[in-house]
This record gives sequence, C-alpha cells and structure tokens, in this order.
Amino acid sequence: MKILVLNAGSSSLKYQLFDVDNNFSVEAKWLAERIGIEWSIITHKDKNWNKSEFPRDLANHGEALKKILDILVSPENGAIKSLDEIGVVGHRMVHWWEKFHESALVNDEIMQTLKDLIPLAPLHNPANITGIEAVQQVLPNVPNVVVFDTAFHQSMTPEHFLYPVPYEWYEKYGVRRYGFHGTSHKYVYQEICKYLNNDKLKVITCHIGNGWSITAVDAGKVIETSMWFTPLPGIMMGSRSWDIDPSILWYICEKKWITIAEATKELNKNSGLLGISGISSDSRDIEDAIKQWNERAKLTQNMYVQKIANYIAMYNNMLGWADAIVMTAWVGENSINTRKMICEKIASLWVKIDEDRNNFRWEFREISASDSKIPVFVIPTNEELMIAQDTYNIVKEAWDNPGDFGFFKN
Repeated sequence: MKILVLNAGSSSLKYQLFDVDNNFSVEAKWLAERIGIEWSIITHKDKNWNKSEFPRDLANHGEALKKILDILVSPENGAIKSLDEIGVVGHRMVHWWEKFHESALVNDEIMQTLKDLIPLAPLHNPANITGIEAVQQVLPNVPNVVVFDTAFHQSMTPEHFLYPVPYEWYEKYGVRRYGFHGTSHKYVYQEICKYLNNDKLKVITCHIGNGWSITAVDAGKVIETSMWFTPLPGIMMGSRSWDIDPSILWYICEKKWITIAEATKELNKNSGLLGISGISSDSRDIEDAIKQWNERAKLTQNMYVQKIANYIAMYNNMLGWADAIVMTAWVGENSINTRKMICEKIASLWVKIDEDRNNFRWEFREISASDSKIPVFVIPTNEELMIAQDTYNIVKEAWDNPGDFGFFKN
C-alpha cells in the first residue's frame, strides 16, 4: 500500500510517498515552496534521491498539489504508474480544538469542523482544507486522514495551558493554550532519546522554519510550548507577529478605522519578518539582505534570535536544567549563522558552540563544544513519517474490513 502524506505550511507544501509494505520506505518526496510568493518552485526527489526542480507560479496550495500529482505519475520523474496506486492520503492539520486528541478519518462532520476553526489558524487550516478537497476531487475513492499538530501538546497541565482570564472563557469557548508543530516536536524528541539511549530526557525542541515554536518536553510530556490559542504568538515568524499587548488591537483599529478581523489579518499576514524588514517573509531573503548591509533586515534577525534565546532560557529554568537542546525545521537545519547566533545568546546557560561542528546543513549532528553545559543538536525533522504512521494506524482496520468503510484496498 502507498500512503501519500501532505504537510501544508503557510507558504509551503511538503509531500512524501511511502510504501507501507516496504517498511515505510520513501518512494518520492520533497517540497513546493514560496507558494503565493514570487519565485515559487517545486523540488522533487525520487527514491534514488535524484533531484529535479520545477519553477512555477504557484498562487495557492491547490495548484501546488495538482502539479505534485502530475510529477508523481510522470514517466521521467514519477514514482508510480497511476494515481490508483495511492491507497490513502494523510494530512497535517494544525488546529483541532479539544474535540479530538488523536488522528481521525475524514468525514463530512470533520470537514465542517475544520472550516469552523479557520479563524484559529487562518494561514494553515485553509491550506490543509484545500489539500483535502483537492484529493477528494482527484482521488474520490481514496480515504483521507487528518493528523493534528495539537495532539502532542495535550499532556500540558492546566497551570500551563490556562490563561488568567475568566474561567468560563475556557469552559464555554475553549480559550486555552493548544500548541502546534506537535508532530515535529514529537519526532525530534523521540530521535534524541534514541540517540542518547534515554527515554526520560528533559529537552528543549526548537522548530524554526517559516513558522517557529519552542517546546519544553520532560520524559515525553510537554510542559509548555510557545504557541498558544492560535499559531500567532510566541516567536515572530515569516508573516506572523509574536505575542503582543491585546490593547494594541483596539488602539490600531481606532487609529486606522479597521475591524478586529482586519487587524488580526495584519498580525497574521503582514507582520513578523515581513512586517519588520519590509522585504520578505522568507528568512533566506532576510539573510541575503543582511549581506547587503540592510539595517532593517539585521534588526529583524536580531529580534527573532533574541526571542528564541529568551524562550530557551525560560524553558531551561522550567525543566530544572535541560539534558539537550534540539534545533529543527528549515532554518534550524539549514541556517548556520542563525544557529550560531542563538547559541551565543544563551551563553549564560554555559552553552558553547563549536563553529567547525556547526558548519553543515540538513544533517543530524551535535553543534555544541565538548565542554558545553547543555549539548545542542540539529535533527532534521520528519513530520511526514509521523503522519504516515498515524495514517496507517487509523486505516489499518479499514483495510482489513474494506466493506465496512466504503472503500477498497488497492
């Protein structure tokens, strides 16, 4: 059986095609990026890791998905002869309130709930929903499974997930901290535990991509995480602000004569790296501008690096001293300079970076010096594998009893 996994970010669409019968081997993978931004491109790798690039104008995630499916069945670059070989599609889903703590098979009720939750994840839920609807249109007989970003963070206790607001806000309206990037944080935590041969570690996991979040994990349970009720607060991101004084919304609405909805849209789509730099929501563009002595680009990088360092220091105190710090996702895995700057900002924790060890991209390595009080690692995330495994577990019973579920095993 083949499982196609789609991981839609705010401006990207990762995909991997897994062969379950061959121990979840990856048959094809990679990424459509800069969706809705200039110079969007799909980079594709086949099972032998031969890379092909497809520059495209990708206005939205639906266009990106259709092109990806074309690539997967193409004679030159494809991994399958027909889309009929895809038995199930697993989707990353950002927000799921408190209704489900586990992955779920998509049905009409779930689709409606996902749409109802768009205001809580306005950059991601629409992209996730578009992916599901596109699959339903192109592959109408193939089941879809949603795997939730919030699931890993459900181990937080009330003193960490509640806000100091009227308690009825939580009881009646579900206002609480949920946390996101859960599949990524869970994956790298499991990997560092395997590497250090200890499943009870205290680890600070740093997912630093176009969206960024920091999480404190103790013996597999999330203590606290930097993203809250929605993916908006925490660290400044590509186009999202971090946590701000809520009175700013009222103030700016009066000054600009705009609605709360319009102001919230600005916080989600015109803030963060884009808002401060005035250049781009992509960290690579910011780093390029810094090389050209752009002061606002330099300010942008200094702001987000300092905030990441602040969260690491706070979570280290919360954990009573971390056993490891892990950086992952696009920036964490790729930006040598950002990793160096973060480590230098937490020197008060006796963290020391080894610049020779840090001189690499896209690998699982330790980057800290041998005398660093806390070891620092880079671990490439694999959210797609986590999603594939969850997807398989959800449909396993259905494959054994296909008539009960209304679809057939390929």
